[in-house]
Order: sequence, then C-alpha cells, then structure tokens
Amino acid sequence: MKLVRYGKPGKEKPGLIDAQGRLRDLSAVIPDLGPDQLGDAALAKLVRLNTEKLPLVRGKPRLGSPVRGVGKFIAIGLNYADHAAEAGMPIPAEPVVFMKATSCIQGPNDPVMLPKGSLKTDWEVELGMVIGTLARYVSQKDALNHVAGYCTINDLSERAYQLERGGTWDKGKGCDTFGPLGPWLVTRDEVPNPQKLGLWLEVNGQRVQTGSTRTMIFGVAKIVSYLSQFMTLMPGDVITTGTPPGVGMGMKPPRFLKAGDTMTLGVEGLGEQHQTVLPFKP
Repeated sequence: MKLVRYGKPGKEKPGLIDAQGRLRDLSAVIPDLGPDQLGDAALAKLVRLNTEKLPLVRGKPRLGSPVRGVGKFIAIGLNYADHAAEAGMPIPAEPVVFMKATSCIQGPNDPVMLPKGSLKTDWEVELGMVIGTLARYVSQKDALNHVAGYCTINDLSERAYQLERGGTWDKGKGCDTFGPLGPWLVTRDEVPNPQKLGLWLEVNGQRVQTGSTRTMIFGVAKIVSYLSQFMTLMPGDVITTGTPPGVGMGMKPPRFLKAGDTMTLGVEGLGEQHQTVLPFKP
C-alpha cells in the first residue's frame, strides 16, 4: 500500500493511493496515520479494504508527512563510502548516529526555508523507514519485521552549523523545513529488498545525485538492529539511512542552495519530492 496524509498543514486526513494512482480518503476507516495505525494488525485491516469503495479525493491537495506523531527522527551519517570520501571523512566502523528535530518534518512538496544567516544549506536524498512495532535489542534477522514501511526523505543540512559550530551534527540537521517526508509511506510488503533501490536528486533540473542502496555501508536491517541496542524504537519513529555522493559540500568548488533554487528527488518505488527554496522569514 501507498499511504498518505493530505490537506492543509495541521489538518491532514489519511488516505491511500489506489492501483490506478488515484487518491482515496481513509478518514472514515482510521482517524489518522500515526503510531497506532502502523502495526502489522492495523495495516492488515487496511490491506483487506475494498479500495474501490473508498471515496475519491478530487483535485490535487497538498500532501503532508505520511506519518503523524513521530517520536524520534534518527539519522545515519556517512553510510555510503563514496559520500564519506567526498566529505573527506573516514569510512565509519560503526553507524554514525545523530538526531533530527521532529519540528523540521514537513510535506514532500512544501517549500524549504533557508535558516537565518545560512550560507551552506545542502541537499541529501535518502531512503527513510518508519518503525511499526516496538524494537528493543532485536536481531538483524528479525529487524525488518519491525518496519512498517519506507519513504523518500530529503535530509537537508546546514553545513556550517553542522561542522563548524562545535558539538554534534544536530545543530545543522534540525532547522525548520529540513525534514521533508513522503510523498507516500510504502508498506514493507511492497519493498521486498530495501537494498536494491535507486536514489536521485536534481537541483534546478541538473542531476547531482545518482546512487543505489546497494552501496550502503550498513544496510537497513543492520541499522534497525544496531539502533535498538541503544534506544527503544517505537511505532512512528522515523530513521533516515544516509545519502549517496553528489552533495553540494563535496563539489569543487562547493555549491549550496540559495533562494529560488528548486529540488526534485526520489527513491525507486517510493515517489518523488519537489521543493522550492525560500529565504529566511521569521
């Protein structure tokens, strides 16, 4: 299934994309797409629905984040060897873990706003996953059973805040609008192998990132198992898994986003995002 949330910010309704690519309303079936709707039993009920009887949604409403009530937004850094090289950093022996503020989460096509005083805002297309059932000290073999589904994520980053201001990376990762999720949450039954997905991103129509999850240093199952050794993963938690090469920081000379730029990005089978960059506005 391709599950969505649509409507104005803060007033989104749950929906799904049917086999013909049409948006259908789920609000008479479930109140929203949040932690309580992401477990296997809850998703199985949705699978059994006759989608042809669900109301069609007319027009092209805004799409919000496909999941509500995200408790933790966890990110993995330097998870592609060629990206680590372009960043001038060693290949990590264990996953590099940092957090993105949940307040940065937004819809896939909402505008991205430059932070106040930003000169080094960068793009990062990534495979994201959403936890469906509690995971604590899970094995790598069992890890994917705890994933509800997958989505496209743009892990936007302000590099000066991230790398030049001391302390952890979190400063440059959680700015407002820096976490576009979606357009859909694709349930794990439709993604039999998350390590065979292409990723790409364009800035102003120019392809800058082309990669595949095949080249991850740490795969999805490893990431879930690893994180569960350090924190309990809860339904609704979002994990973004790292970016392939082609970020602005790695270009010669470096290239960063400015007001008026556009980004288009996607992950194979998980849909596309489209964003316009806006100047900072208090």
